[in-house]
Amino acid sequence: MSGHSKWNNIKNKKGKEDARRGKIFTKLGRYIMVAAKEGGPDPEYNASLKVAIDKAKAENMPNDNIERAIKKGCGELGQDNFEEITYEGYGPSGIAVMVKCLTDNRNRTAPEVRHAFDKNGGNLGQPGCVSFMFEKKGQLGVLKHENVDEEEFMLLALDLGAEDVIDRDEAFEIITSPESYEEVRDGLEENGYEFVQSDITFLPSNYTELTDENDIKLMEKLIDTLEDNDDVQDVYTNWDTDNLED
Repeated sequence: MSGHSKWNNIKNKKGKEDARRGKIFTKLGRYIMVAAKEGGPDPEYNASLKVAIDKAKAENMPNDNIERAIKKGCGELGQDNFEEITYEGYGPSGIAVMVKCLTDNRNRTAPEVRHAFDKNGGNLGQPGCVSFMFEKKGQLGVLKHENVDEEEFMLLALDLGAEDVIDRDEAFEIITSPESYEEVRDGLEENGYEFVQSDITFLPSNYTELTDENDIKLMEKLIDTLEDNDDVQDVYTNWDTDNLED
């Protein structure tokens, strides 16, 4: 669920998230419910719902779970009142952090998010204090395998409207504008490519590296603490993790 890493954790993603499968499905269910509630049950006419379903499928969420979440969002199975809130602040050494939440009780969520920052070398800031450092983008991930011709893949993605294709060792990262995300994704899918990442996300315009070991540990703990919170959907930071050891 996290947007904190630029891409280097993709190969560790499956093992880590298998251990958190139930928690991840709960968060994805909320995401789908809210999207369906706000825009209706048909992903062809509800772009937010389509993105939510894409993200759920990339996490191997069962279709039954997806359908149940849509029905719940539309009131067919009862309805929970979740609202979207984004908190902004700073981690150790001023790392920019955005925390996207879906909560049914902001009086519970806000103190928990603040405590996570305070306990791990950061501080919660005012709305808008770091969001200007991020851009809304489509982000897709396709794992490499021996049948993928790298040059052919890159040309296809760019022809479909991708802004950039980045070689991340074991995967390709495809960046799109939010407007071209669906067209690029559908085009790659029609050509037989499967996704390990599929989302509309927030990417930092610049990255900051941490060199102090204690700051690195605190930053990792901050992200883990936030992601363990059921109300937190995504964590976005401008932390440059490319040089960290796996």
